[in-house]
Amino acid sequence: MRTRQSNDSRTTAGIVALVAVALLIGGAFAGLVLEGARDPSGALAAFDGYLLRVARFTLWQALLSTLLSVAPALLVARALSRHPGFPGRRLILQLFTVPLALPAIVAALGVLALYGHAGYFAHVLGKLGGGEWSGIYGLSGILIAHVFFNLPLATRLFLEALGTVPADQWRLASQLGIGARPAFRLIEWPALRSALPGVAGLVFMLCITSFTIVLTLGGGPAATTLEVAIYHSLRFDFDPARAVVLTLLQIGLTFVVVTALTRLGANTVGDANLPVAPRRYLSAGKVEAVLNAGLIVLALLFVAGPMVAIVLAGREADLGRLAGEDAVRRATLTSAGLAFLSALLAVALSLSLIAARRALALRRRAGSAMSLLEHATDTGAGFVLVVPPIVVGAGWFLALRNVTDVFAVAPVMVVAVNAVMAMPFAIRAVRPAYDAASERHERLCLALGISGWNRLRLVDWPSLRRPLATGFAFAMALSLGDLGVIALFGSDSVQTLPYLLLARMGSYRTADAAGLALLLGLVCLILVVAADWMGREAKA
Repeated sequence: MRTRQSNDSRTTAGIVALVAVALLIGGAFAGLVLEGARDPSGALAAFDGYLLRVARFTLWQALLSTLLSVAPALLVARALSRHPGFPGRRLILQLFTVPLALPAIVAALGVLALYGHAGYFAHVLGKLGGGEWSGIYGLSGILIAHVFFNLPLATRLFLEALGTVPADQWRLASQLGIGARPAFRLIEWPALRSALPGVAGLVFMLCITSFTIVLTLGGGPAATTLEVAIYHSLRFDFDPARAVVLTLLQIGLTFVVVTALTRLGANTVGDANLPVAPRRYLSAGKVEAVLNAGLIVLALLFVAGPMVAIVLAGREADLGRLAGEDAVRRATLTSAGLAFLSALLAVALSLSLIAARRALALRRRAGSAMSLLEHATDTGAGFVLVVPPIVVGAGWFLALRNVTDVFAVAPVMVVAVNAVMAMPFAIRAVRPAYDAASERHERLCLALGISGWNRLRLVDWPSLRRPLATGFAFAMALSLGDLGVIALFGSDSVQTLPYLLLARMGSYRTADAAGLALLLGLVCLILVVAADWMGREAKA
């Protein structure tokens, strides 16, 4: 009886979490279906040349971004792997984690500060082009920003794959006197090749669902993706029928990509915890060492450039005046409050799913198949990545517009959508610690009849405190930098820092935008660094 009671309380919590997620996603789909049924002729009319052009550009920019990110990452990862004693190697790898912490709008501003019409490199680029530099709005700007984000991620994932090569293989290669080319063909390439489909698929998914980068750097209708077209259809053109068609097409494309990723075994949350650099038994020659050093330095300069530009441009802003503005203060408080609530909800939902999954696994008989409920608690959170935030926001925007003032429910939508989108990351941080704690304490808790809140407070909390803090900090950083939902539901009365930053960029107040970007980037970076530190402490 005690076993059933303990398991039921955790299972109930998991069911509640699944229902909450299903209501959020299902409500968005219901809004889309009802809107499409209300105006079927308008939806059919949306299948025109514009739709095909937007879909084609969405796939084309994602394909180019993936190629430009993954191909150099293979070379950079191999160079770093070949030289575990490279000066500053650890610092370089830490720097490569920074783009994961930067909000997309902050990175876009850094790219503009370097390569834009009035950027630091505008004079040099103008001379190279034989005239005045026109800037990088359009496909070129999108590609540069995507490579800035994804090259470091792909490099770390490939380096992790190379770290799995057994030391015995390197020792044997050294004893046989194998050179660099045969070692690459026989040892390194098989490891890289096995990771290549998953890494490329992950980068492609990140690029095909990119919203903020395309919104800020696209520069017009010629460089518009499906998600940006959804935003324009609702906020500027107010063409619900076209928004429905664009949203359904976006969902279809994302579903295909995520399904392919799952089959390839890709890591859809982009985690890349690098192992300690293995001992190497092959030394690189002088020519190879120079080429590898050049590759590493070029990658370092490319990744560090926008970060340095953000700091330099932010320091040129009147930070004291910005801090005193009522709009900035309200946006800061709104961002902090919404991010806090989003992170709290994300951690609560994640813990409920993790506990339910563990309870169902303990109840299942050895050798029997997983039930549908257990499978949902195990992998259900990952499928929220199929529906990007702008798509969920679009569905609810259409569903609520005839019921209430859509801009009045902005805080609720931002908290709910950001919490659900952060769940896969929070689950990854908390689940190993919860399973380990359950393995140690399950029988004792059953024997003493400790369950529910008492178990969490007295037994599990000491083991879960740091992992929960890690998931909370990472979820809060994601919510702070998100622009997807607030771009639809934001207004003069409800503004977050990313929304205010976008508004300042749109009104050509670039100095203010740079100052806000510096503030937002530093806060998100501190949160992610804290999350990484707490995660390492928890594992230790």
